[in-house]
Amino acid sequence: MTSTQARHTRRAVLQAAVDAGARCASVDPDLFFRADREPADEWQARRSEAIRVCTGCPVRAACEELALRDRDGRADADDMVRAGLTGPELATVRTVQAVRLADAVAADRDTEQRELRNLVTAVQDEVTSSLDRKHEGERLAPSRAQDEQNVLVSILTARIREIRTARRARTGWEVAA
Repeated sequence: MTSTQARHTRRAVLQAAVDAGARCASVDPDLFFRADREPADEWQARRSEAIRVCTGCPVRAACEELALRDRDGRADADDMVRAGLTGPELATVRTVQAVRLADAVAADRDTEQRELRNLVTAVQDEVTSSLDRKHEGERLAPSRAQDEQNVLVSILTARIREIRTARRARTGWEVAA
């Protein structure tokens, strides 16, 4: 995935690409973050190693786009590496691309929020609908109609739960299993 492709891709697709193909998946995540009170020379060596891991990663563009959308990195703190960029480098890119990133984040949020809204509406419509249903011209027994309604509501609510769980995880509000 190129940087241009990543910029035009929704968050869920970017995250799936990173989850499936990141070179860092088998590396200790601590490599990418400076420890509290870590001496600069030790961090410099680990930072260089982290950048090496990112170099040539097949999903580096997707990772960078996610980092920018997540607002990772600060101009005043060299304390992380993501997608081969340091915190200050990410902050600089984010500043240069602020308008584009705001639009991308809004589009991500809107797409997900719209899907949630549609799913909730579908559940409400289904649970308030009549059980007077037909299949191939024949009236369904109320118990069968109720069973079909329950299955559909279960499918819809499972998708709602899936989206909400992913959102919580992405924003740091992990849900206990």
